[in-house]
Amino acid sequence: MNNGFKLSELSSKKDIRDFHELPALINMGDSNWVRPLETDIESVFNPSANTLFRTGEAVRWLLRDSTGAAIGRVAAFYSRKIAKANGSQVGGMGFFECINDYEAAKILFDACRDWLEEKGMTVMEGPVNFGDRDRWWGVLVDGFTPPNYCMPYNPPYYRELFEKYGFKNYYEQYTYYMPVDASRISDVIREKAERVFANPDYTFRYMTRFEMRDLARNFMIVYNKGWARFPGVKTISEGHARLLLKSLKPVLDEKLLWFGFYKNEPVCFFLMLPEVNQIVRHLNGRMNWIGKLKFLWHKNVGNELTKAFGLIFGIVPEHQRRGVEGALIMSFAKLAMSDQFPYRELEFNWIGDFNPSMMHLLDQIGARIIKTHITYRYLFDRNAPFERAQVVNV
Repeated sequence: MNNGFKLSELSSKKDIRDFHELPALINMGDSNWVRPLETDIESVFNPSANTLFRTGEAVRWLLRDSTGAAIGRVAAFYSRKIAKANGSQVGGMGFFECINDYEAAKILFDACRDWLEEKGMTVMEGPVNFGDRDRWWGVLVDGFTPPNYCMPYNPPYYRELFEKYGFKNYYEQYTYYMPVDASRISDVIREKAERVFANPDYTFRYMTRFEMRDLARNFMIVYNKGWARFPGVKTISEGHARLLLKSLKPVLDEKLLWFGFYKNEPVCFFLMLPEVNQIVRHLNGRMNWIGKLKFLWHKNVGNELTKAFGLIFGIVPEHQRRGVEGALIMSFAKLAMSDQFPYRELEFNWIGDFNPSMMHLLDQIGARIIKTHITYRYLFDRNAPFERAQVVNV
């Protein structure tokens, strides 16, 4: 291969170790980088934990130089359940890490393209996750500050590597920030909330740990009605919702799990998590028994969880434009302004540029964009017209 580079699929425990160690070498000296938990990444490639393997496949590669040192990594994957998006067979690539060398990056990109094409795909989307969108999605291109939990972080030169190869900007995802300060919320939101509060058919509250089964059902209902209209997003089952919540259970804070109901049926949600990367940064990527003890100490003694991040926000279509979002936000704000609420900062992940209504809502509550990630697409037919993600919810 070029320059003595050698590409191979992961086939040993050493390969897996090198797969996880490479990001530490790529980001060496960057104090903003937080090493992800290896168990979080390995669960993506475990068929027992990832149901997408029932209808698809995944492969991982390492790229080594002439000395045998790892200099690049990548994964490719597809699921027939989600491959058809906008009339195209869309496969994914992700978990890309590479030295600042275009020839090395090209070898990794070529491997993904060729493998996906053999599997019948016509489009390569990346870098993305072989799973839910709230994790490992996009190239960070602006706002190089410490990442939130399971959010990607990379050196600035990654953008050039992707775009030089021919990837095009399919959509951008923004991270918004605001301090916990109800005075920043606009009068428009407050007025909408008061109108909704006057209607006794609406109720708003957080759901407790003792309501996990109901929480999963409510999440499924709102998600399928409010999110499955978005590009590439498929409906989920109640079982999938339960598995997702179970995976988050160790870090859930019930006071961050807010739902709105109309005549006792769920119509909206605003789900947040403690920003546990404030603790994960101390664990060196390993949640072994020592890591668990460290986590508990920093969580319960160190009092380091001062930030929460928005995992997902959704409203079923028939209750949009009624002020329901304002009532949900103001209900949460009443609790957030109390002395018992430990979080002083909020961030809102994964706000797509194809969702102007959500962007407008965040502007109204006083949040501002602090990070931008790009999700790219590469069309295998290089003469086919490229179209960005369709704007929805306007």
